[in-house]
Formats: sequence, structure tokens, C-alpha cells
Amino acid sequence: MKTLDAITYGRSSVDLYGTQVGGRLEDMASFKKYIGGSPTNIAAGLARLGMRSAVITRVGDEHMGRFIREQLVREGVDVRGVKTDPQRLTALVLLGIRDDRQFPLIFYREDCADMALCEDDVDPDFIAEARSFTVTGTHLSHPRPEAGALKALRLARANGARTALDIDYRPNLWGVAGHGEGESRYVESAGVTAKLQSNLPLFDLIVGTEEEFHIAGGSTDTVAALRAVRAITEAVLVCKRGPMGSVVFEGAIPDRLEDGVEGPGFPIEVFNVLGAGDGYMAGLLKGWLDGEEWPTTLKYANACGALAVSRHGCTPSYPSREELEFFFERGVRTPALRNDAELEHVHWATNRRGEWPEVRIFAFDHRAQMVAAAAEAGADPGRIHRFKELCLEAALEVASGRSGYGILSDWEWGRNALYAAAGRGMWIGRPVEVPGSRPLELDIGRDPGSALQEWPVEHVVKVLCRYHPGDAAQMKASQEDTIVRLARAARANGLELMLEVIASGDGPMADGTTAEVIQRFYDLGVRPDWWKIEPMAGDAAWSLACGAVERNDPWCRGMVVLGRGQSEERLAESFAAAARHRAVKGFAVGRTIFAAAARDWLAGEADDGAAVADMAARYGRLCAEWDRARAIDEGEGT
Repeated sequence: MKTLDAITYGRSSVDLYGTQVGGRLEDMASFKKYIGGSPTNIAAGLARLGMRSAVITRVGDEHMGRFIREQLVREGVDVRGVKTDPQRLTALVLLGIRDDRQFPLIFYREDCADMALCEDDVDPDFIAEARSFTVTGTHLSHPRPEAGALKALRLARANGARTALDIDYRPNLWGVAGHGEGESRYVESAGVTAKLQSNLPLFDLIVGTEEEFHIAGGSTDTVAALRAVRAITEAVLVCKRGPMGSVVFEGAIPDRLEDGVEGPGFPIEVFNVLGAGDGYMAGLLKGWLDGEEWPTTLKYANACGALAVSRHGCTPSYPSREELEFFFERGVRTPALRNDAELEHVHWATNRRGEWPEVRIFAFDHRAQMVAAAAEAGADPGRIHRFKELCLEAALEVASGRSGYGILSDWEWGRNALYAAAGRGMWIGRPVEVPGSRPLELDIGRDPGSALQEWPVEHVVKVLCRYHPGDAAQMKASQEDTIVRLARAARANGLELMLEVIASGDGPMADGTTAEVIQRFYDLGVRPDWWKIEPMAGDAAWSLACGAVERNDPWCRGMVVLGRGQSEERLAESFAAAARHRAVKGFAVGRTIFAAAARDWLAGEADDGAAVADMAARYGRLCAEWDRARAIDEGEGT
């Protein structure tokens, strides 16, 4: 049974992309870290398009190797073919965007892990699972990885799989250009041409730029080069021509490239060409494997390439299937696609880290309340740090390694808990509001963009805003400005945003009050990943609030119910009302869980074990109550 649509083979690296645009690589001051390497990029691009993809590569037994493996899992790529090499380091690439024509890069690949790929890394049973097998040219440059590629190609063809070659010619990686010439795309080499031509008959599909067909065909005349390749192989040839689109040749090569089969291109502004070919290849393989006509297949490929050249990075720029459909339906609104707010939101929302169909959050991000509790108990406030570690222990005990559980913890008193929660698979949120501030102030200062640069990418920015539709104009303007700036800063730093809104206590409440607040922030262009909503017992209020979210942002992660210190019995009523609506994904409750334990522990009337046991019991009961409420209405949600 073919359980995979595609396996790719070859390079994997960590790409360190300079964040300063318009300068020399020598002057780059900071970098963003992405997965890279053509076959790795292609596999991730395919997964984003809904294809079942895998990659055969090697990574080092170190942090960068683990990063590649973990990121591929997040992207939905099968990693059974990713081998860990205990003797070699993961490859690194440093890249920069100088202007719309120059993209300097340096490959750090001296005896790197993926160049040690060999025949032993190719499992016949794994290859037999795939409908297609794709090789990129670099790994034909050395006998050891070439032997592995040839073994896999023979197995794939014997099992009826389609085979594809992305020529991916990098003179530097073939040893015909120096380390400082990583940007070079063409250097004539009879040796490279001979090596490529010896393997061309093994492929059903061969893809390359004009320069790449020049090296494969041994001529700088593109038609002559294509004819030289055609003399060796009957494969479908796809020639990429940059802004002129791409063209397909299934048979004889005509006198003019324009006489091949062409697909629609997209008039966009080029921002970054690095990795665009890999995005193109993912779109091409999707159409090819789905049996689409060539014009449609090229439309997929050209669109994926257009979106890739419009953004920073390689894999992070590739579209999801939903984004591609949105792009086709709506079309190009501005040639600088990265400035298209609606398109960028779809890209962000459909490619976020992880899935959270349900979230049961233990919120112990309280600061003023904890300090007050310590004062009441006559305890040293410094003990709050330790108590929040106990809160995390209780959360982990209830979660027991299962997904769908999380914590909210602050930095001031809960940083040790945040440190300990890292990498455990939990949902992690962190507040930024000054406790009790109205109008809203941020404890990270008035330049949230700079402050959030230091945050781990798995942390969700949580902000509480006490906002009522009847507030004075000046109050509204101040709070709205703060939220808008924070939302932009969170998105710019790749962080999700949870907006907690509380309207009660500052004006009269009606069924539509919370929905009105939600709508106001959407009107301002704020699209939180999460909404944290105060408990509402009435179905009408929940219907209006959920309707506002679904109407404005169908890609929103969802809403969670906050606790406000209510009893478990009252929260059960709120859960019952909220769980009927599929836009509500769970809860974020704090004092109901920790208040009694904090009082007794700070007063010295309970030890660590007792405090953890008490909080775990309360948290566990709330989780069970939410699950029960959701189960009752399963299939009846709105």
C-alpha cells in the first residue's frame, strides 16, 4: 500500500537568514533560523499542500539536528528517513537579502551529516511505500550519497513509483566554485555535465532553470541544451524561466521555448529568490502526482514560487493548501504580496505551530493576587517563585504527557515555571499587561516589538484588557492603540496572541456586549489567535460572541473561558453553555484551582506534596468537567 505521496532525498541544513535587508552579509547583525536544504524544503512544501511527504537525509546528534527533526514533524513530514549521524555536524547556511538581484550565502557543509548518506540509509520497505521519489542534484556530486540515491531510484522504479530530479545546480557544492561564491548559479564544468547525464535516464521528470539545463545539456544555448538532455532521456522536462514563467516539454524540443506547454504566471514583486525553486517544485510535484493537466500543474508551481519570492526565508514562506486556494480565488491585490494583510493572515493562520483542538489551561499568571496572598499569610513574597513551580508540577501531573493541556505563567514570579515547561509539549502563555491597569499598560514597555524578540517562539502573548463599549472616547483610544501595537509586535516576532477581554464591572452587560467588544477589535485589524472570554451562562451571549469570531476570522484558534475565581459548580454551568459552541476550545482557569493551596502553603499549613495534590485534584476535576460538557454536546455544537 502506498502510504506516502513523495519521498525526497539529499540535503538538510539549518538556514540562518539575516534579518537586515539591503546590506551586505558582512554587516548582518541578527539572523532568523529556519530549516533548509532543497529536498527538506520540498518535503515541507508538499506537506503544507496536504501531500504525505517524507525525506531521507542525515542530521547531527546535536541541537541543530534536533531542530530540523522537530520542525519537520511540526510541518507534517514523515521523519523515519531522517538519520542521526553521531560523528558529523548538521549543515549550516548563512544567507542575506542584499537587493532584488543579490542574495549572498555561505554554505557550511565540510563533511556535514547529510553528505554521509549512503546505501545503508535506504530502506527498501520505506521506498516501497511511496508513489514518487525525488532527488536533488547536489547528492549526485559525491560517490557515497550518489550510491544511496541510485539504490533508492532503482527500488522506486521497481515498485512502480515515479521519479523526479531537481537539478538544483550549486557550483560551490560541486567543488567548481569557491566558498565565497555560494550565490553563483552557473559555472561550466564538463565533469558535472558528464555526471548528470549518466543519471538522467533514471528519471520520469527533470526540472531546472535555464542555467541548470545548460549544465545538464553541456551548452549555454538553452534549446541546444534541452535537446542534448532529450537525446538521453524520455523524461518530461520542465524549464523554469524566472519572470517569464516556466515551460514543459513532453516530447521533442521545438525551436522556440515558447512553443512548449506554459502555465499562468503571477505579476508579483520579487523580495527573495532563495528557496523559491523548492517551493515551485513542491507545487509542481503536487499537480503532477494528482494527475492534473500541465497548465494547472504549472499554475500550482508558479503560485508557490510567487509566494516564496515574496517573503523572508525558504520553508516558512511556502503556502498551505488553504492559502493557495485563497490566492487563486482572490487573486493578486498588490505585487508586494508580503504587504497584503489578508493574504499574510491566511498564511500565518494556516501554518502555525501545532494543533490545539482542545485546551485545558491552568492559569497561575496572577501577580497582584499572589503578593496579596503572601502578605495575608505573613510569608516572604520570594516564596511565590517556588509556589508557581508547584503549580506547574500539578499541571504536568494532570496532563501526564497528553496533548491539549497548558499553563499561563508570568515572568516576574513564574519564570522558573516557564523555564521548566519548555519543550514539554504544553500550551504556554505569558501575560504582558500591568496588573490592574486601566487604561491598559504593558509590563514589557512601550516598544513591545523589541521586548518580544527575547521570547521563546512557543510562548503565547496574553494580554488582559478591561474594555467596555460604553467607555469614554479617550479611554477607548488609549487601550485600542496599545492592543494594535501589541498585535503587530507579536505577529512580527512570530508569536501567537491571546486577547482577554473583560467588559463586566465597567458598564452594563447585555447578551451582545462581549460580541461588540470582539467586533471592535476586528474592525481595528486585530486578529488574535486566541480569545479569552469571561464566563457567560446564557446561550445567546455565547452565540453572538462566537459568531463575531467566526464571521471575522474563520482561521482563529478559538476561544477559552476564564474563571474569575468562581466555584467549580458555577464554572461547570459556564462550561456547559460554552461547550455547545465549536469556536470555544476549552478554559483558562486559575484561582479556582490554586487559591486554597496558595493560602495553606504560604501560611506553612501545607507542604509541597499537599499543595500539588490539592491543585492537581481541582485542575483534574475541571478538565473532566470540560470534557464531559463537550462530550454531551458532541455533534450538536454550533
